[in-house]
Amino acid sequence: MPHPFAHAARTFVAVGFVFGALQTAQADTVSVAVAANFTAPMQKIAAVFEADTGHKAELSFGATGKFYAQITHGAPFQVLLSADDTTPAKLEREAKAVAHSRFTYAVGTLVLWSAQAGIVDAQGDVLKKGNFKHLAIANPKLAPYGAAAMQVMDKLGVADALQPRLVQGENIAQTFQFVSTGNAQLGFVALSQVMADGKIRSGSAWQVPTSLHDPIRQDAVLLAPGKDSAAATALLTYLRGDKARAIIQSYGYSF
Repeated sequence: MPHPFAHAARTFVAVGFVFGALQTAQADTVSVAVAANFTAPMQKIAAVFEADTGHKAELSFGATGKFYAQITHGAPFQVLLSADDTTPAKLEREAKAVAHSRFTYAVGTLVLWSAQAGIVDAQGDVLKKGNFKHLAIANPKLAPYGAAAMQVMDKLGVADALQPRLVQGENIAQTFQFVSTGNAQLGFVALSQVMADGKIRSGSAWQVPTSLHDPIRQDAVLLAPGKDSAAATALLTYLRGDKARAIIQSYGYSF
């Protein structure tokens, strides 16, 4: 005759198994294409997002223009965190993204930066003096920060003079690499790449006045492959929350 507690024990194990399976089913992974300038804050946000929700964000970093090409050719990204506001709008129009799902998750700040102290002055006059060999910018056709850099040089009247000295990064991450390694003495990068705790981490910098270029509004959008994903929806909601916004602001972005 079976022990009277045997059935109860089996039931408990079964219930425990079902509960565990439900938890696993509820926790999901979302595939996110992230603009290169947003690498550091998004890595932090993904960690707290997973801790708070159980959902995991699988992050890919790169140039917005390249992501657009990949998405239109069927790349299965579920969420795009763009470096501009035009690409998400375009994807919505082309039915590659869910209509009315986009919003501005951050407004970026452009900075002229050198890894060396004393190279970049507080007014950016170094651009007019031209006492440097190479100036790094992100490819303006692919990267909104690169397009903003070109606008700045045009407004300052130095674009033609500096053209021979320009070195182009494929995206803002590669541009930062050129400057941080000294291959270019200075370059236009995202403030988020050189800021920690509200201060420039090292080198010298000029925070470019926003009047010199169009606002760098960075929009998030739910892509078509993510329309039925609980994790994708949860991530977009999380980006609007206080925890994510505090992280975003700590890297020099505004809203």
